[in-house]
Amino acid sequence: MTVTYTAKVADARFCGFSKLLFAWKGSIYKVLYKEILGFFTVYTAISITYRLFLLEDQKRYFEKLAIYCNHYASLIPMSFVLGFYVTLVVNRWWSQYTCIPLPDRLMCALSGGLQGGDPRGRLLRRTMMRYASLSSLLILRSVSTAVFKRFPTMDHVVEAGFMTREERKKFEGLQSPYNKYWIPCVWFTNLAASARFEGRIRDDITLKLLLEELNVFRGNCSMLFHYDMVSVPLVYTQVVTLAVYGFFLVCLVGRQFLDPAQGYPGHELDLYIPIFTLLQFFFYAGWLKVAEQLINPFGEDDDDFETNWLIDRNFQVSMMAVDEMYGDLPALQRDRYWDDCNPRPPYTAATRSVPRKPSFQGSTFDMVIPKEEMVFQSLGGIVENLEESESGNPNLSLLKHVLNDGPTPSGLMGNAPPNASSPLQTRGHPQTSPLPSTDDDSDRFQTLGTNQDTRSTIYSYVDTTSPSRALGFDECQEAAGKVRAEGGKSTIMVEEEHSNVMQGRAATTSNQTPPLLVSPPPTHDDSLAQSAAQASGPLAHGSLTWYFQQGSFSRPISLRIEEQCPTPRSATPCSVQDFFAIQPIGEQLSVRPSLPTGTTGNKSGPNFLTVPCFDVTASQERQSPTLPH
Repeated sequence: MTVTYTAKVADARFCGFSKLLFAWKGSIYKVLYKEILGFFTVYTAISITYRLFLLEDQKRYFEKLAIYCNHYASLIPMSFVLGFYVTLVVNRWWSQYTCIPLPDRLMCALSGGLQGGDPRGRLLRRTMMRYASLSSLLILRSVSTAVFKRFPTMDHVVEAGFMTREERKKFEGLQSPYNKYWIPCVWFTNLAASARFEGRIRDDITLKLLLEELNVFRGNCSMLFHYDMVSVPLVYTQVVTLAVYGFFLVCLVGRQFLDPAQGYPGHELDLYIPIFTLLQFFFYAGWLKVAEQLINPFGEDDDDFETNWLIDRNFQVSMMAVDEMYGDLPALQRDRYWDDCNPRPPYTAATRSVPRKPSFQGSTFDMVIPKEEMVFQSLGGIVENLEESESGNPNLSLLKHVLNDGPTPSGLMGNAPPNASSPLQTRGHPQTSPLPSTDDDSDRFQTLGTNQDTRSTIYSYVDTTSPSRALGFDECQEAAGKVRAEGGKSTIMVEEEHSNVMQGRAATTSNQTPPLLVSPPPTHDDSLAQSAAQASGPLAHGSLTWYFQQGSFSRPISLRIEEQCPTPRSATPCSVQDFFAIQPIGEQLSVRPSLPTGTTGNKSGPNFLTVPCFDVTASQERQSPTLPH
């Protein structure tokens, strides 16, 4: 029977394995003492012959031979060859144990899936479970010497009750040159189909579950058969065996104690008994014996599997589960912790003194963070990854540059110095210069632009109550509300004067950058379109509209950015102008992407200066104002 010693080493203590060193059953001494006695006997015979029976010339020759053997014995890779071989055998040994067919899952599925407390239902359950046990018995009888000695013939199997005589006739009547351990599994499936037809298996899902569990059971039987058929390659076993025995045959001569009077290096002492050579033999030969014990665990060694015990256990447990325990339930009653929301089972006096650790909550559960670092910060104080945003969405990066680094309102109203250019200006282009405005719309439309081959930006400030009049900087500042700074961080505050008054945005930063105020877009009418055309030329290409909402505002605020490519009256190449405006979002908006259109020069189709257009529409009752195209 398998030697079990786990209870003796339940706790690690000083010399905890010392109690195991004196065990005999299953020990290394029991399997190796004959080899050690044989090795020591041969070594002693050679030593006596060298000391007593050889002549002087013969002794000198033997001494040279011993030195030669001891020098080249280290070339045999003992640790490398044995280590890989024993690792392979141990893994194979445990895999074979996990493949032993156990009926526990199958019997639970069968007890709950095949209904009927009448004799017919009981007969079906017991017969199907007996077929499963018969299949495992047939495969274990084929691979285990202990099981074969217990059931040497099919008559013994019939006599033991695993098979009836009628079943034996059918079993032997099926002619096949291969192992027929799988036949009882087929009988199981046929009975399961009959039970489903009779309605004792209520649905196909239960039938599928039964057949799946049977296939797992049968697969384990098949794996045991293949483990028995496909062994570790013989050449590997031969190499390891020859390496071990060849090494110690050389050691019989090379590890002899030579005459100290000859002055050979390393032979200053004459101890007669090779203590360390015997230890080396004990370790290496014992390692090889471990592989011999585990390479076939279905034999009759001390550490081989108890297959006969497994047959008895599996048959008794499976029959009890499908017959005696079918429909047998204890009375339902409340447990002792019924009204306790935090049940704690009691401890005995032996375990009460053992300190208990608190329940594990996570590796960061006990982290301590200073209070000043736990205060939520506003979004304006968080540094964004501009490189990532620019690579992912360049238009979003354009929006951030405009909001954070835009020109001052005074510059937008025409009072800015000549070098107050837009942050969107193309690198390497000349500085911007104010564009001339028309006389008709000078009060309505103030612009800051560039020459025709540079990128320019147009900002407008329009009072929706009187579209013909442009708002000055002071009026914009008054309409936008007040600006406040908290701790040197950016603060945004928007106030709504009335439903038709412009919405202003004011920003204050730590370096006191003047705020950028933008207003709702101008009304879509002919006069405005004419003034825009006079200021920057006819508009071409598409436009891009963005909307964003700031949840902390009293009303949602939308920022609309339109980027246009004007076509000047002259034949010079066109430039790009941007229109920025803020307007309140009164209704739910929908965004429809559309493809950019337009022409550049004599070539048709989209170009690199064209920005994708998103037309933003409101509900049918009201639409957001758009720029003239």
